Amino acid sequence: MSFFNRKPAEAFDAPTAAVEDISGDYTIDPAHTRIGFSTRHAMVTTVRGQFGDFAGTAHVDAANPNNSRVEIVIQTASIDTGVADRDAHLRSADFFDADQNKEITFVSTKVERGGQDWVITGDLTIKGVTKPVTVAFEPNGSARDPFGNLRIGFEGGTAINRKDWDLTWNAALETGGVLVSEKVKLEFDVSAIRNA
Repeated sequence: MSFFNRKPAEAFDAPTAAVEDISGDYTIDPAHTRIGFSTRHAMVTTVRGQFGDFAGTAHVDAANPNNSRVEIVIQTASIDTGVADRDAHLRSADFFDADQNKEITFVSTKVERGGQDWVITGDLTIKGVTKPVTVAFEPNGSARDPFGNLRIGFEGGTAINRKDWDLTWNAALETGGVLVSEKVKLEFDVSAIRNA
C-alpha cells in the first residue's frame, strides 16, 4: 500500500457522557487544556506553538445556548513554540510586545448551537486591538473524574489574519513570499470542570 493510499489512523476512544444536560458554570482546567496555534514559516513548513499560562470560565446553558458565555485571559509572555530564540522574538515589540501587552483576552458575545456542535463568537483582544472571532467547537463528552469532578471537553479551531491585530512584522524571501504567513490557525482542546 502506497503512502498516499493509507487509511487514516484510528480515532481516539469514544467519548463518555456522564450527564445529558451539561448546563452549569465551569472553570477551564489549564492542566488539561491546550490553547495553541500554527502558521507557515518560509512558506515551506508549519510552526506550532501554544500558551502555557491562562485562565477561563464558562457558563453553559444547553437549553438556551445564547445565554451561555465564555471568558479567557492568556498571559502573553507564556507563548511557547519550543525554540527559545523564536519565543523571545514573538514576545518582542516586533510581534506581541509582551512587556506592554501582558494579556490576550477573549470574551464571548454570541453562542449558538447546531445539533451537538457549538459556535462561539467573541471579542479577541491582542495588543490593545479588539476584533470579532468565531470558533466552531465539537463536544468531546462529559465525565466524572476520580476526584469527583464533573468535566466536559470540547475541541475547536478557526483561522485569523494576524495583521488584523497589528501583528505585522515580516521579512521577504529571495524566492518570493514572506518568512511568516499572515494566516494563523487557532486550536483549542478544552477541559472544563463544573463548579461546585
